[in-house]
Amino acid sequence: MDKIHVGTMGWSYRFWVDNFYPKNLAAGQYLSEYAKHFDTVEIDSTFYRTPSRSTVERWKDQTPPDFLFSAKFPKTITHEKVLRNCEMEVDRFIERISHLRPKLGPLLLQFPSTFKTEHLHLLSDFLPSLPKGHRIAVEVRNKKLLIDRLYSILRENGAALTILDRSSMPEIEVITTDFTYIRWERDRKKVNGTLGKIEVDRLNEIKVWAQKIRRYLKTPVEVFGYFSKYYSGHPPTDVQQLLQAL
Repeated sequence: MDKIHVGTMGWSYRFWVDNFYPKNLAAGQYLSEYAKHFDTVEIDSTFYRTPSRSTVERWKDQTPPDFLFSAKFPKTITHEKVLRNCEMEVDRFIERISHLRPKLGPLLLQFPSTFKTEHLHLLSDFLPSLPKGHRIAVEVRNKKLLIDRLYSILRENGAALTILDRSSMPEIEVITTDFTYIRWERDRKKVNGTLGKIEVDRLNEIKVWAQKIRRYLKTPVEVFGYFSKYYSGHPPTDVQQLLQAL
């Protein structure tokens, strides 16, 4: 299944030891162990800070040739400056994360619920300013933004609308480019996520998602998908269940 890449949001979780990672495995070996099981991961830490070049190169060295990293843009860009006057931060992030090539997957612009329709002109100006050759996914958390205007902006710039399985957002399956980006989150109020086990059985829902993804795979669309620790409580199991269902 070369056209589908499914993994988890992050990998540096001690509570996965003895239920995914081997017992006594050093934290510095988590990524290399993770990459024995799955072919992609979403880097969550880039949301909080741009990594050093040495960190990025270490991630690259710890993974096999066909592994792919997706990464979030820093929140300074999406949440604090809201795409305004952030050229320096964008250049720094893109320069650093590009050292992952050829293992670099999509880059995620994740916006807060306070990003509204009146901000769409900022996105329309921002996307064309990004260096060419990067796959960009856009996640919105405001229902009122799920409109044709947003979809048109994404299509014009070859960016993907992130499909969210999240309790606060409606189900949508809009494809705006040659890949789609799916994030399974659900409700963090109902799942602790740090217990290292399945807390809510999502198998039936995962099977429904497998049916949807099969439809995508019949088209030229490439699929990237990532499970949060708040989905069932144990993302490695979620990924395994989805891949088995496929």
